[in-house]
Amino acid sequence: MKGISHFITGVAIATFFPEVVRAGAAGGLLPVLGGIGGILPDTLDFKFARYWEKFDVEIDPGPEPDAAAIAEALVAAMRQAYTTGKDCNLVAHTIRMGADLWREYVIRFLPESDEVAVRIGPLVNTGQVPYAGSEPEGAQEVRRAVGAPLVNTYSEEYRVNIFSGPTFRFAREGEQLQVHFLDWHHRWTHSLILALGVGLLLGLLLGVVTGDWETAGWGGVVTWLGFSGHILEDQLGHMGSNLFWPISTKRLPGPGWIHAGDAIPNFLTVWTSVALILFNLDRFSAAPLLPPGPYLLGALGVPWAVLVGLYVLGKRRAQAPQRSPEFLRQVERIAEAEPVEVA
Repeated sequence: MKGISHFITGVAIATFFPEVVRAGAAGGLLPVLGGIGGILPDTLDFKFARYWEKFDVEIDPGPEPDAAAIAEALVAAMRQAYTTGKDCNLVAHTIRMGADLWREYVIRFLPESDEVAVRIGPLVNTGQVPYAGSEPEGAQEVRRAVGAPLVNTYSEEYRVNIFSGPTFRFAREGEQLQVHFLDWHHRWTHSLILALGVGLLLGLLLGVVTGDWETAGWGGVVTWLGFSGHILEDQLGHMGSNLFWPISTKRLPGPGWIHAGDAIPNFLTVWTSVALILFNLDRFSAAPLLPPGPYLLGALGVPWAVLVGLYVLGKRRAQAPQRSPEFLRQVERIAEAEPVEVA
């Protein structure tokens, strides 16, 4: 989920408590603490955790990238992890060609053939918009066999283009080699135990500083719940989270229902949160105006039914088998050759 989605979710959760709503109406910042809790896990990841990660292998293709060399470097790291049983952390650096110019390349992990595939792509700007005709002449996808059964825990394809490149951890699990994407992400920072600890610590600090232990307690509660809401939202995706760190050190995989950047889930999260905030502010007021049933049906039921339906339909279309251009040409030729009856 995007940062705004997590923030507004935390605020919405906070408004379910009348004490928090009343404190907000009086000028307090308790609802905002819920939002801060909502963005805290990713803040810890992208401001701290990512910089503590150490890499065993770094791939730096340079201004004239060689797809075969990149594929062979990936395979070498993967084979090393498989034969030694020791995890290997790898980063694939981007290729900067100018102030607003990057050379894109694509890495694919193919479990069905236990291969790695690399293709050098076009030049792109910082907005990831490709320049037509800028692919290297004769660019072809290069494949190399890994020699071990692959398990892809995130995505098959990774486009390496702007800013920082993707990182991978290759880990042997039994007879299989698992490919973990952004291994530093969604780990200790995405723990429900850490969420509780952060809430307790913040409540204690607020109590000591302000002396108002009741308000401090609610501050800790909404921060804890906002933090937890972020983790549970992320758990709906593919990457999963390390829900019980420090008891466990592994990410629990999610069901893969959404991707972080998907437009409809993010919009629906923000819409739902805003609708619930308005509903809670109204029902905890001195004279509520919104009829609960009709309001929730109109503000939540209908949008959810429509948008979830569109999202599922879009995913099914995207997953439908794609016909090759040659197949489509054959179909067109057959259709043209068939006699047409005229009424």
